[in-house]
Amino acid sequence: MQLFWFFPTHGDGRYLGSSDSARVVDHDYLAQIARAADSLGFDGALIPTGRSCEDPWVTASSLIPLTKRLKFLVAVRPGIMSPTVAARMAASFDRHSGGRLLVNVVAGGDPADLQADGCWLAHDERYEAAAEFLQVWKGVLAGEKIDLDGKYIKVQGAQQFFPTTSHTYPPLYFGGSSPAAHELAAEHVDVYLSWGEPLEDVARKIDDVRSKAAQYGRSVRFGIRLHVIVRETNEEAWAEAERLISRLDEATIARAQKTLAATDSEGQRRMAALHGGRRDQLEIAPNLWAGVGLARGGAGTALVGDGPTVAQRMQEYAALGVETFVFSGYPHLDEAYRVAELLFPHLPGRQQQGTGAHGELVAHQHNPVALALAS
Repeated sequence: MQLFWFFPTHGDGRYLGSSDSARVVDHDYLAQIARAADSLGFDGALIPTGRSCEDPWVTASSLIPLTKRLKFLVAVRPGIMSPTVAARMAASFDRHSGGRLLVNVVAGGDPADLQADGCWLAHDERYEAAAEFLQVWKGVLAGEKIDLDGKYIKVQGAQQFFPTTSHTYPPLYFGGSSPAAHELAAEHVDVYLSWGEPLEDVARKIDDVRSKAAQYGRSVRFGIRLHVIVRETNEEAWAEAERLISRLDEATIARAQKTLAATDSEGQRRMAALHGGRRDQLEIAPNLWAGVGLARGGAGTALVGDGPTVAQRMQEYAALGVETFVFSGYPHLDEAYRVAELLFPHLPGRQQQGTGAHGELVAHQHNPVALALAS
């Protein structure tokens, strides 16, 4: 089981849909999150992409020297990037980080965002173009010389002269809920990520991608993207979930849902359908809460509960084949510590990293300095 954290390059705070207690997300703050995730034992961290976010490649590169083992899940955008330029970026990052690059393929998204960046392809065309992109990208990183006269991409003599640490392409992660997305995942990616839906819905997506991959003679691993609210008791966790949306008014919810409805993303449609814009029926499955999706796009659900309860729900997803959990929580610096302290001890083979969970020493006990001062 791999556990990833998240860099909130689009903003952070204690309340969704409100500027109250918002934090300045500058490099110093991101550095604090990076150091925390690295020292606490998270395996990696996702950096989001889009025009509302800081550039993920520049941000991730700046955090390499501040971390030792943390892997960075960084986006490539097939509709708006050259596959050969993206390959050079990936190879350089991978070498300079000592092999700590993971690549998130983002073929979909908000059409307004994509059009602002020059991509006017229709929904299914974006996935067709992504397949051609990955054919070139993967090929040159594997040391091949590529000629392609495709529908969307044309290259001649494409090569990569500086290899990655593994002399092949870094692992590819990808999320998408449409038939076109599942086909791309089956043919090209290593890890398929689902947003946090009820178990039966995630199971159907996994089964579909797995069966399609078998037709290509491939196997795909699976992960899930979720928020998490973990506290010492279930009651405290649910109270925190309510507090998170306590300053979110109905007008803000309506505006957010109208904006999100304009996208052609099947995954976003599924997220919105879980709550229907209503805040009175947000627990859509045991300990799975859809409140985050009232105010923001992308991942809109959270696992809510105490450490043992959240760990149990994770194991239920793991039984379906989910190996990677990409978590986030508001605010991200504080919640990284809570997850490590309250959830990690309940997961098999996973303990909080660092100096050890000793807490503050009892006065004078096993403390030679205190004993000397007292004598």
